[in-house]
Amino acid sequence: MYRILKKEKLSAEVFRFTLEAPMIARERKAGQFVIVQKGGDFEERIPLTIADADEEKGTITIVFQAIGEGTHRLALMEEGDSIENVLGPLGRPTHIEKYGRCVCVGGGIGVAPLYPIAKALKEKGNDVRIIIGARNESLLIEEDEMRALDENLIVVTDDGSYGRKGVVTEPLKELCEEWKPDFVVTIGPTVMMKFCALTTKPYGIKTLASLNTIMIDGTGMCGGCRVSVGGRTQFVCVDGPEFDAHEVDWDNMMTRQRTYSDYEREAHHRCHLETGIKEGEA
Repeated sequence: MYRILKKEKLSAEVFRFTLEAPMIARERKAGQFVIVQKGGDFEERIPLTIADADEEKGTITIVFQAIGEGTHRLALMEEGDSIENVLGPLGRPTHIEKYGRCVCVGGGIGVAPLYPIAKALKEKGNDVRIIIGARNESLLIEEDEMRALDENLIVVTDDGSYGRKGVVTEPLKELCEEWKPDFVVTIGPTVMMKFCALTTKPYGIKTLASLNTIMIDGTGMCGGCRVSVGGRTQFVCVDGPEFDAHEVDWDNMMTRQRTYSDYEREAHHRCHLETGIKEGEA
């Protein structure tokens, strides 16, 4: 059992849980994830990146958005409640080394898993610049945490309600031209990562993307998370979640991600009706 020590609402339908998980906290590295099951073996398996960990306190932090039925049920849990199963750490950790100049680009909920990577890169002695974005101000998360790592943090919103109006690829291109980074890592919506890759490719900048695919078992057995990278089939749960962004077949990945979109929308609406929670509340 994994007790919820702290529950925070970061934005509309986005939550941050601090969980008591000493063994995972001790072993986890930046970029890895866990599989969460709220109530046991027959519940939905939800893959969530470890957004932070404290080895001394024996805690890990997860951030998630209430989209489908499983994440809605998870969002209804409170401090003191326990999650029955948390499997991890899973996946390959981010390869951290002294690159020199690094740019970390996060979009939406992807900002949360980007934080431990940006932190690890900075601790390694890299010069780190960070760009975060969202559709509007209400959906921005972890600005303070990111600004603590980069006092020149660039914040963009699609509608201009906060920070700079535009999309993350615009300041990324400027940094590629003027600052000339040695390494870029991006986490966020698939279409955002695709265009980050297209932005950095002409400059020959090594670029990693952390993929968020359909996933069931998290051990490579089901094949649900398969993607095409450099013309080869890879499994995000065991070969990733990070891959060379210039080699990912983004269009194929986006097509696969839409497989259950109708069911997801139906579950989203049904859960609001069943719980009585209006969208954006919890």
